[in-house]
Amino acid sequence: MELKFILESLLFSAQKPLSVKELRDVFAAAAEAEDADATTQSLAKVKDSEMTAALEQLAREHEAAARSYRLACVAGAWQFVSQPEYAPWLKALVGQKIRPPRLSQPALETLAIIAYRQPITRAEVEQIRGVNVDAVMQTIMERGLVDVAGRAEVVGRPPTYGTTALFLEYFGLSGLEGLPAADELRKIVVQKPPAPVTVEPGLATTPPEQLALGSAEGTKEETPETPASGS
Repeated sequence: MELKFILESLLFSAQKPLSVKELRDVFAAAAEAEDADATTQSLAKVKDSEMTAALEQLAREHEAAARSYRLACVAGAWQFVSQPEYAPWLKALVGQKIRPPRLSQPALETLAIIAYRQPITRAEVEQIRGVNVDAVMQTIMERGLVDVAGRAEVVGRPPTYGTTALFLEYFGLSGLEGLPAADELRKIVVQKPPAPVTVEPGLATTPPEQLALGSAEGTKEETPETPASGS
């Protein structure tokens, strides 16, 4: 029994997109069943690369068949989807979901900057756009398209932002490598703040209060004492 046809049957019957890991978990569960045969048990050891190759082959075969549906990988998960040209009839059959309003042009521009330059701080996004992005950032974060990715190794350690799996799903991408080329956007130079001040290289950052104390002591040492005036 070919691996690709087992995968096809699983994805055809699934109620949601399935990642390679989820598919592999299904194979492992099938192998643990009491009536599992040798083939089922051996397929539980299939590698991720083999499963991905089988899925990609299956997707090419469905595309070549020019059916009303195709196999697609969106945000790292595989699913069967209908071709866009059949949307009018499908909407009539199942109804149309109420979707949130389209993203504004400023939101799309900000989202593009984050997608191509992530992880990136809000200040760096504003340098590239040249305007305040507080309201736009709130919108795309509320929509779940962007989230905090970590902290920048600069003074104040501001949060950095990156795109989410929902971003990939929204734009129908299997991964960030599917983004169209935007070399000019990637080449824009962004001035980064200085790194945090440390007592010595490799040591933890000096607390601000300690820096202030050290500065005050240094000033005190440099100021010569005024001799007392005679009577």
